[in-house]
Amino acid sequence: MTNKFKKTAIDTAKKAGLLLKKNIDKVHRIEFKGVIDIVTEMDKKAEDLIIETLKSSFPEHGILTEESLEQKSSSEYRWIIDPLDGTTNYSHGFPVFCVSIALEKDGEIILGVVCNPMLNELFTAEKGNGAYLNNKKIKISHISKLSNSLLATGFPYDVRTSPENNINHFSNFAVRAQAIRRAGSAALDMCYVACGRFDGFWELKLKPWDTAAAMLIINEAGGTVTNFKGKPFSMYSGETLASNGLIHDEMVKVLKSR
Repeated sequence: MTNKFKKTAIDTAKKAGLLLKKNIDKVHRIEFKGVIDIVTEMDKKAEDLIIETLKSSFPEHGILTEESLEQKSSSEYRWIIDPLDGTTNYSHGFPVFCVSIALEKDGEIILGVVCNPMLNELFTAEKGNGAYLNNKKIKISHISKLSNSLLATGFPYDVRTSPENNINHFSNFAVRAQAIRRAGSAALDMCYVACGRFDGFWELKLKPWDTAAAMLIINEAGGTVTNFKGKPFSMYSGETLASNGLIHDEMVKVLKSR
């Protein structure tokens, strides 16, 4: 991988993160994509900043992002972007959100960058080169029992209308884990698994831009990412189960229960 890919991704994530941080306390125009699924003007401004920078540096690359139509190309490279993961938090001034940028080559994620601007945290990973938080190598936790674990999760935007809403899984984990947190930013939750703050994470109906960068960061930190059955992970499957690996089988068993 060229250093230009990594440097550009990091610089761009930081710039977008700073833009979001500077504007979090301002009144934001909100549009509803669904009953509770929203987008703010800051999602779009951050996305515009990221796309403009990436297209300027790599005009031939494809881009998949949350708020715009995919920009397809014949290049082997594609950027996968979430300009603001944690939009609902952001719209309420709750300072838990991040910027996620991943680079895919021939269908494989080779670079992941997640910026948490409120805590000045930058998570990075390159395929085969480990995972880092602010340039310090990170590893998953050593908690080996689900009963001692701190887990994270989230609920899908159709929680009010779909029976597949994660409430049953939440209930099952709540009586088996030490505790569960629901912070509202999937990419950040996954990065916290990578650095050992959380021991496991599961969520339904996530999109590629939610998981692409953080999935690589977890894998490079020594963790495990699969679907709910413990089978190989796909960004398109709608099932994300991530852990330190030690409690993974226990988590799979819980997800199989009803």
